[in-house]
Amino acid sequence: MVDTMALLPPFIRSSRMPRKPSRPVGELPADDEVFLDAPDDRLGPALVAAAHGAYRPAADLLAATRTGAAWENRDRYARRLAAFARSRDEWYEEWRTAAPHDPDALLIGAQLVLERAWQSPARAELLRQATPLITAAAHGDDRDPVPWRIALDHARGAGAGHKYFQELWAAAVRRAPHHYGCHVAALRYLAASWHGSHHACFDFADRAAQDAPAGSLVQALPARAAFSYLTDGCGPEVPRERLDAAADRAAALSARFPAADPWPAEIRNKLMYVLVRLERWTDAAEQLRLIGPYATSFPWARFSDDPLGRFLEIRDEIRNEVGGEVGPNPAPRHPRSEHGERAHSGDH
Repeated sequence: MVDTMALLPPFIRSSRMPRKPSRPVGELPADDEVFLDAPDDRLGPALVAAAHGAYRPAADLLAATRTGAAWENRDRYARRLAAFARSRDEWYEEWRTAAPHDPDALLIGAQLVLERAWQSPARAELLRQATPLITAAAHGDDRDPVPWRIALDHARGAGAGHKYFQELWAAAVRRAPHHYGCHVAALRYLAASWHGSHHACFDFADRAAQDAPAGSLVQALPARAAFSYLTDGCGPEVPRERLDAAADRAAALSARFPAADPWPAEIRNKLMYVLVRLERWTDAAEQLRLIGPYATSFPWARFSDDPLGRFLEIRDEIRNEVGGEVGPNPAPRHPRSEHGERAHSGDH
């Protein structure tokens, strides 16, 4: 049996963050006022321009994230632009032709080829072909951790060994020690490498969160590990207290952001799912209030071909449980899936 990777330091501290009293759900946006994966006010114009075949706004947006070392924004925008290019790539092809060595065009290209590989029956071959593109993106700007996040995802898909993954991980965190995307990629690798070893995932996530600044998205990493555990059907049971602590930490991070803000929407949607599974209805209602009109495909696309519809169903369930007044949290019970048992999933 392989020991836990060196990128997983021993779990040496444990802290339970106090819960803040939750508020009633109150008035929420109507169903037809809820958006799925709504872009922020910087990404939106770039996507509109791309829909019209123009790449310059996307190029300017990514260049600004690189200049300002806004790596979390850069990662998120690169993913969204690459996802758009999967179905409409004329604007990207024009950009690539006009500036083949542009670090931002190279980044989109690396993310795009990786996403296409994941969805293809010829995934292994396409992943091999992706290696030079990811390497080129990594050389585009030596400060940038996002190509290394792509490399970590690529290594997981290619079934890379632990030693090689550790080398990639070291290069990633050397550039940005608390980059959320790289940490999620490592968590996914752990889940895939030691399927069912949720304690290893929690050890990694807890230590990373404890070492990260209070406002870092890495504070939500333990809740991501909790999500993986709650949607997986294997491995030893994780104590309820550890699941609650992960949710509490993510809730403290969520409270630092304004309500109805698209930036933390995915973290809040994921946390709401975890809280519902833990039957912490009033805490779930608080996240619902903070989410406002911003539903996200993750996590709801994991359970339905209609993620927005699934979000609205869960929203109604929370309303029914909470009602007009906020009562005490229910007695802790081992969380169950929507089907009465923990559901299986091979990924975070």
